This record gives sequence, C-alpha cells and structure tokens, in this order.
Amino acid sequence: MTWSIIAKDQASGQIGIAVATRFFAVGARVPFIVAGRGGLATQALVNPYYGIDGATLLREGRPPQQIIEILTSADPGRESRQLHILDSQGRIAVHTGKDCIDWCGHVQGDGFSIAGNMLAGAEVLNQTAEAYMARAALPFATRLIAALQAGEAAGGDKRGKQSAALLIHGAEEWSMLDLRVDDNPDPLAELERLEQVSRAHWTTFRRFLPTRDNPAGVTDRAVINAGVAAVISDPS
Repeated sequence: MTWSIIAKDQASGQIGIAVATRFFAVGARVPFIVAGRGGLATQALVNPYYGIDGATLLREGRPPQQIIEILTSADPGRESRQLHILDSQGRIAVHTGKDCIDWCGHVQGDGFSIAGNMLAGAEVLNQTAEAYMARAALPFATRLIAALQAGEAAGGDKRGKQSAALLIHGAEEWSMLDLRVDDNPDPLAELERLEQVSRAHWTTFRRFLPTRDNPAGVTDRAVINAGVAAVISDPS
C-alpha cells in the first residue's frame, strides 16, 4: 500500500528514506535507519518487527540479503510483506511476497532502492527513479521529495493519497530530519512545505546539538539565537 525510496547521498554519506501512501501515518511504521549502517523500509501488510529486528541486524553489520533471509524465514506471513534494504556500502536486497497486491515490484540504481505495492503501475517506480537520478544537483532532502512527486504524477498509490514521510540520518544516532505528514489531501505537497520550513529553524539549530565528538554541543543561547536569526534573515 506504499512506495518508498531509500538512498545514500554520495557527497555527505547521509542515508534517507522518503515514503508515501494512501494510509494513515506511514512515517510511524515504514522507515528505519541505523546511522552509519543503512536503512530499510517495511511495507505492504507491515511487519513492524522487520524494522526493529532489521535495524539490530544492520548494527551487527549483517549484509542486506542475509537480513532479509533471517526476517522472512521467521515470519509465516512473509508472502504478504514487502521489504527493501540499502546498507552504507551500497548493497541492496528486496523481498516482495507473492501475495502483495499489484502493481508491486522494485527498481534500483547506484546508491538507491525503490519498492512499492498496490501502485497504479510500474511507471510509478520508474519515474521515481528517473527523477532521483536527474536531480543530483538538489539538496538531498529536496531530491528525495522530488523523486516521490514524480512517482505520484505517474499514478502513485492506486487508491489515492493520505500520508508521507521523510527520514534522514547522518553520522549521529539522532535523525538529521524526521518529517511526517500523517493525514493530508496532498501529503507530498505538505511534506515539501515542512522541509522548506525546517531549513529556517531546525537545520540550523541541529548544528548546536550534542554529538559523540562534542558531548556538550553549544549551550550559549545567544550563539544559537544568532545562528538561527542569520539564516532567517538570509535564507540563501
């Protein structure tokens, strides 16, 4: 009931997942990312433990194909599931159960994986892939949203639209960006708007947060406020 793209930004090493569907709150159940290891999306008749246990296996350094074999072999409902994984080395693995609803399938390219089910047709994924490849000059978050918008223009989820999400991780365990549109008549347009809003506040503020290398981060509120104000006054 969903299609999603998992990608690695070659310039920054960030891992991102963008997803859209005609179902409520897709961001709460589909995307999982382990910083420095990779990401996965569990969809169709979602098994949340694919995400939970799959993330554990990514942390252990297991390759994507082995992760899929471990997860699906323990699940009697695997033929109703779809799962795809991209690790930090660029390795990709996918499972689309035979009971997933057409159109369902998967495409992949250099540094990205796209999978979907209950779609209008194969062009949803093809156009998502083409748009992602054609927009390499865009910032990573914008590029992921633009890719899904191209898939939506090709028909998207054949039942319609309801929710979308964008999750991006860098080197830290906490997310660089975690945006969710849970219920909206045009969720990708709202996701695009939220991403634009995030640039004025969150993407600046996050630079001051604690990291493993700088456990205190920046705690001087004057410095933080000045940094945010500078971006608001000159968003370029």
